[in-house]
Amino acid sequence: MAWYTLHRLLALIPVLLVVAVVVFCLVHLTPGDPALVILGDNASPADLLALRQQLGLNQPLPEQFWHWFSQVLRGNLGHSLFLGDSVFSLFTQHLKPTLALAVLAQSIAMALGISGGILAAYRRGRWADRIIMALATFGLSIPGFLLGLFLIFFFAVHLRWFPVIGYKSDSAGLWQNLYYLLLPALALAIRIAALLARMTRTVMLEVLNEHYIKTARAKGLSEWTVLWRHGFKNALIPVLNICGESFGSLVTGAIVIESVFGIPGIGLLIVDSIERRDLTVIQGSVLLITVSYVLINLIVDLSFGFIDPRINVGRR
Repeated sequence: MAWYTLHRLLALIPVLLVVAVVVFCLVHLTPGDPALVILGDNASPADLLALRQQLGLNQPLPEQFWHWFSQVLRGNLGHSLFLGDSVFSLFTQHLKPTLALAVLAQSIAMALGISGGILAAYRRGRWADRIIMALATFGLSIPGFLLGLFLIFFFAVHLRWFPVIGYKSDSAGLWQNLYYLLLPALALAIRIAALLARMTRTVMLEVLNEHYIKTARAKGLSEWTVLWRHGFKNALIPVLNICGESFGSLVTGAIVIESVFGIPGIGLLIVDSIERRDLTVIQGSVLLITVSYVLINLIVDLSFGFIDPRINVGRR
């Protein structure tokens, strides 16, 4: 397992290189001049030229890339062109709301998706199965931002149960924090719950046809014990794999939802940085998001060996 972990971590280097090249090219090829954004439209050409030289923006793109990426390999992601803070500190400041939103959304998705998938498999072909699968299809079809707007209109504007936008940290109280995060978490969780429901149903149908399930029922065990202890326990690995990948996508892909609900997370940091052409923040944040996604999936892969000792993680 140690060699497998080391191999996965070393494989992260070429991934980072590819992501760095793509992000750097996209950021620098899009229209906009950071020096003009900083100094304003009334800045003189001489001032703009001096600032570009100070920021290194007048150098050829290969030189700019090598200077930036060589610093990244040393653990230095650079500093914001506008705020002056280090990219890493800005990322960590905005990470807490994103993590809180992702954890809540993942908890909701697992509760709805896994229980719904088990019920659909147990009631295969009946109305419960059809209703759950229809809802899962709907959840996979509707975009998250559109669902978020529907939730805002119905629960925040029409019923006035929740705030329209905003965020309160856990320092204001756990319930206040959950109160502001519930609607955006639902907007993120519905799609994941739908995917989990379909996967859980498929795996559970295979497991429930195994001989040991028939033996457990023949022994007179309750359906609850058969479903959860013997059924879901043996269907846990593929479901856990989906949970790990979905949590990584929640942490790294909540940009739109955070913008819709005004949550000061990583997504809002990237959106603001794009608007003001803060190149170093955009590049560094995307790299850190990539590292986070790879590490989350690595942790999930390593957990398979602890859940089921028969699995040799190093050979996966």
